[in-house]
Amino acid sequence: MTPNSATSAPSRRSFLASTAVAAAAVAGGMPLLAACGGSDSGSKEGTTSGKGAQKILPAFVAQNVVTPDIASKNGSALGFTSELSLADLKTSVPRKLGKGSTIKIMSPFWGSPPKSSNPYYSAMNAKIGANIVWQNQDGNTYDEKLGAVLASSDMPDVVVIPSWNMGGKIPSAIISKMADLGPYLSGDKIKDYPNLAAIPSDAWQYSIFGGKLRGLPQPAPTVPGIVPFYRKDVFDDKGYELPTTADAFLALAKEITDAKAKVWACDDMKWTAFGIFGVLSGSEKPLGWNLVDGKLIYRVETDEYLEALEWTRKLYAAGVVHPDAKAKNQGNAGQRFTDGQVLMYNQNISDWWGKMAEQATQNKDFRIAGMDIFGHDGGDPQLWCGSPAGIFAFINKKASKAVIHDVLAAANVTAAPYGTKEYMLTNYGVEGTHYTVKDGMPVKTDQGNLEVLNAYVMLASPAPTIAHPDFPDIAKEQVEWQQRMGAFTKKSSFFGLQVTEPARYTNLSNDFEDLEDDVVRGRKKISDMQQAVSDWKSQGGDKLRDWYKKLLDDSGSAQG
Repeated sequence: MTPNSATSAPSRRSFLASTAVAAAAVAGGMPLLAACGGSDSGSKEGTTSGKGAQKILPAFVAQNVVTPDIASKNGSALGFTSELSLADLKTSVPRKLGKGSTIKIMSPFWGSPPKSSNPYYSAMNAKIGANIVWQNQDGNTYDEKLGAVLASSDMPDVVVIPSWNMGGKIPSAIISKMADLGPYLSGDKIKDYPNLAAIPSDAWQYSIFGGKLRGLPQPAPTVPGIVPFYRKDVFDDKGYELPTTADAFLALAKEITDAKAKVWACDDMKWTAFGIFGVLSGSEKPLGWNLVDGKLIYRVETDEYLEALEWTRKLYAAGVVHPDAKAKNQGNAGQRFTDGQVLMYNQNISDWWGKMAEQATQNKDFRIAGMDIFGHDGGDPQLWCGSPAGIFAFINKKASKAVIHDVLAAANVTAAPYGTKEYMLTNYGVEGTHYTVKDGMPVKTDQGNLEVLNAYVMLASPAPTIAHPDFPDIAKEQVEWQQRMGAFTKKSSFFGLQVTEPARYTNLSNDFEDLEDDVVRGRKKISDMQQAVSDWKSQGGDKLRDWYKKLLDDSGSAQG
């Protein structure tokens, strides 16, 4: 799996991973990162309350170095639609904060890591004032390496952990082995690192593990990240009207589909169905719980969940879904979309720019657009917030104060906002060596493509940002879609809280996703899902509900 994978249907893991590279994507550069995770107030399970968090959280100081073209609204990213001018880049780190420490960082890496002595690493280390040594590990098999490293006595100074790698004993290891950053960042102390101070408070709240501020976060938009995309060029040509109800979607899908011509209406639309029918978030287990009339309800118990599966099942049964999607992991949904074999598919918002950039030289008529999520009956949708951060960098609690200071100095550089010299260095490298700017657009050189990959961007990142100098209209459309959808997006009871479930419940709901996929494809029945939910309750779901309810009663929500 790569972070930007787009299989036939986004799995929970590919959903998280693709969300992780979507918060900000700049033409030709490594996107900023975003996504999700588990925690407590001292023991190895539980969480930290909103009230408890207030004593821990860093002060928020908005960054005024750069003004976005589109302000954040309803949980959206910031938007930049202006041409990029190197002469106008601002400085957000006026002096070197590092004191010369050598810092070993283990991080997932997708691709081939460059040599450690390359000009990009040298320039970044010079800017930071520290010697960062990257111990890059294959992101596809990071799980395997992570557990062994956290269990060893020879752990590096910093370990980067994406939320989708936080299963099993990883949260407990974070709590027991990672440094408390509160003494360095809580309250006004964070003002020593202005770019970190501009990270939204929700992201810091979500970086509290075991009652302590332990993570350096990569913030994410809290609005839904999966977009129902459609081929706007074809829709305009054929005169297709966008549906505003579930029934209208099915009717349109039947009109579009022509199997003889190898055109199907859509790919797997399960994740869109969850939005249409208002199903609680499936991106993180705690987000799937919500207090309704005094009782905690889990997403799989709801009528909305079954209705979403039944509707998706109808799409498959009607023959409007591409046959390769029914095979689940056969081929690539995005490729079928650009080939014109399907006219609608759902994937992370990063595909909005990704597909336009990919097709710019292949099909000049190609136009992708995002459909607004509608309520199944034509009313307003009920959408649910995702997590406010996802990939975290943790500092070994055995690290010296000097090393901790220099890690924070490094994070203060990598969290610089778009439109600054530090952002360009972090995301594009050295001008002339790693990129050039043509017509207001940064373009990586061959050397840039080899060296400026997912290293420093894994340390910390600024508030979620979308900027595409090559396609400013796409950046505008993405942010405006987020803002429209954000108006209908609510926070469920455990939004913004790192929750570590008791180990005995860790795998309790793991099989639901595979069963969902079998149900919508007609291989299993809705009654099989109902039986699975009944089994889940008796095998620990009801006890887990009691555990979550006590947690909520004792701790309160992140908003309280």
